[in-house]
Amino acid sequence: MDDESSPSVERSAEKNRKTQSYGLRTEILSPMETLAQSVSTIAPTATPAITIPLVFTLAGNGSWLAYVLATIAVLLVAWCIGRFASYSSSPGSLYSYAAMILPPWLSSIAAWSLLLAYVATASSVIGGLYQYVIFFVGRSGSHPVVAVVASSLVAGVCVWIAWLDVKISARLMLWIEVTSVFMILTLVALVLVRHGFHVDPDQFYLQHMTGSGLRLGLVLAIFSFVGFESATTMGAEARNPLKSIPRAVMSSSIFGGVFFTVCAYAEVMGLRAAGQDLGTSQAPLHALATANGLSLLGRLIDIGLLISLSAGTLACITAAARVLLLMAHHGLAHDSICTTHARHETPHRAIVISGIAAVLPVIILAVRGNDGLDVYGWLGSLATYGFIIAYGLVSIALPRYLRDHHGIVHPATRVIPYLALLAMLLALVGNLYPVPEGPYGKLPLIYLVYLSLSLVWFALRSRAKSSARAET
Repeated sequence: MDDESSPSVERSAEKNRKTQSYGLRTEILSPMETLAQSVSTIAPTATPAITIPLVFTLAGNGSWLAYVLATIAVLLVAWCIGRFASYSSSPGSLYSYAAMILPPWLSSIAAWSLLLAYVATASSVIGGLYQYVIFFVGRSGSHPVVAVVASSLVAGVCVWIAWLDVKISARLMLWIEVTSVFMILTLVALVLVRHGFHVDPDQFYLQHMTGSGLRLGLVLAIFSFVGFESATTMGAEARNPLKSIPRAVMSSSIFGGVFFTVCAYAEVMGLRAAGQDLGTSQAPLHALATANGLSLLGRLIDIGLLISLSAGTLACITAAARVLLLMAHHGLAHDSICTTHARHETPHRAIVISGIAAVLPVIILAVRGNDGLDVYGWLGSLATYGFIIAYGLVSIALPRYLRDHHGIVHPATRVIPYLALLAMLLALVGNLYPVPEGPYGKLPLIYLVYLSLSLVWFALRSRAKSSARAET
């Protein structure tokens, strides 16, 4: 059988999608607006400003290589997700894919992991945002009041927009990211032109890079991509989802890989030429622009970064709410979350819960006096565990899904999913060994406790359902 979706399969899936919209407004997002969901969740502007300096402290001159390898790993997973998305569309994203094949308890792990991943990513982005707010107003150190006010304001606005209309939020995210990325690419191009497009020998020959540093840097580089699959949460709302969603997933992965690799190369070369250390720079893009006589562009990029981080928060809350909505319909969350707003047709209760869950840990950590970049790193790492597990489970499920549901047996479907699974296992090992120091070492335990509680909840809900069926 052909590996592509047949017209009959598309018609069947379309009919099923319309009958299972879960109260969401159908067919309102264009392909570009669907793509904006994935791109905004990645928060591409945050990586050159925050993540690349962290990767550089580990991988050094191999930062660009870390992003090349991360791109390959992510593309393997994107291929698997794209295959699922070409046959099935649902607000539940990766959870709905896993639920079609895996045992209920295992698919519940995918659901709770994905929910944690989106919420923790939103928290991480809020942490980076309030740190840049403090930098933007010209202060240094920890300012809990500023952090709490900025975090609460951004989360409140994002919840309001997500509640109001998914189309408005998608268009807003699209224009914010296009503008921010354009300014960063302008800066990168000017830096490369100024340096004559010559090969940087230190980076090309990987001077002073160590294998362990590259491995740890690769794990952080993968975090730059997480959320690329979030267009799949728009399964009920996207127009022609069996085509637009797979394209969004692959396009956002490819774009992210090229953009991050070029930015890593340019930042390392440009700041070294300016006599500055990328690993210790609090605002590398601003410093790079100033060093090249483009201070105005640097300030505009700072403004764009603040707005882009807000868009990333909005995208994560939007995605988390739709996963939570489907979980409620499947009995994994409280039944009251099943409803959508009568007029706006958005999962308003799930949106409010996701927004509160995202901002609450940030406020707690800010009041304790923690730096915004620490919050970004801690919660981002916690989110990575959720994404890695969800990606791995979907990769496991794909070969059986294609074989049993569509009769597709192809060498690619036998090899690529297991390569994707291997990549995720290696990323997981890179997170766990050697055991990270400080709070990072406690994150695996926090994640395991979270999963244990979710499985206990799953067992209680399953028992309650069995009792209800027995009584009837």
